Amino acid sequence: MAQSKILLDSNSYFRLAKSIHPLLDTVFGDEDNCLYVLKELDEEFYRNKRLKNKFSWVGDDEYVSNRSKRLTLSRKDISNIKLVEGYLRQHKIENTLGVSNIDIQCLAHGQVLDIPVVTDDGDMLLAAVDFDINTMKTLELMRNMLDCAHINMAKVRQVVAFWAYECDKPGGFRGDYIRIFNENPP
Repeated sequence: MAQSKILLDSNSYFRLAKSIHPLLDTVFGDEDNCLYVLKELDEEFYRNKRLKNKFSWVGDDEYVSNRSKRLTLSRKDISNIKLVEGYLRQHKIENTLGVSNIDIQCLAHGQVLDIPVVTDDGDMLLAAVDFDINTMKTLELMRNMLDCAHINMAKVRQVVAFWAYECDKPGGFRGDYIRIFNENPP
């Protein structure tokens, strides 16, 4: 069976990678899911002082190494991704969406490669709807991981407790958690 690629945006990666390690380049589930990030995540991390302070562990060798495997792109994919990025940038301007360049790149990869993008960013989710890009929230990804026994419910609770400790819960967290896991969040 072919691998089912799933692309994480920066915020989802930062929310999961420390608690579920190794996060990337690990196949799980009946559909052989495998998580990826774009190389631009490293560029964003290393030039952003706030991210480097909050997520200092991202620069540790074991995490850098885990991010080293990349999506394979053909020349046609690269060309189409650039084209979709242009449309998304225009859409951002016309709709005053707060999406960054890496957000746009993630969405463009998702659309061209026809793979889900995991994000909790509200403006990314809005743009994804307008461009028919398959998305899921970080909690939905964890549900998928739970359903295929890649993680257990104790790990889910540990991860979301850490988000609460770090004051880094995604928007709509409580309602999403109850809907997805059928229990109150820890």
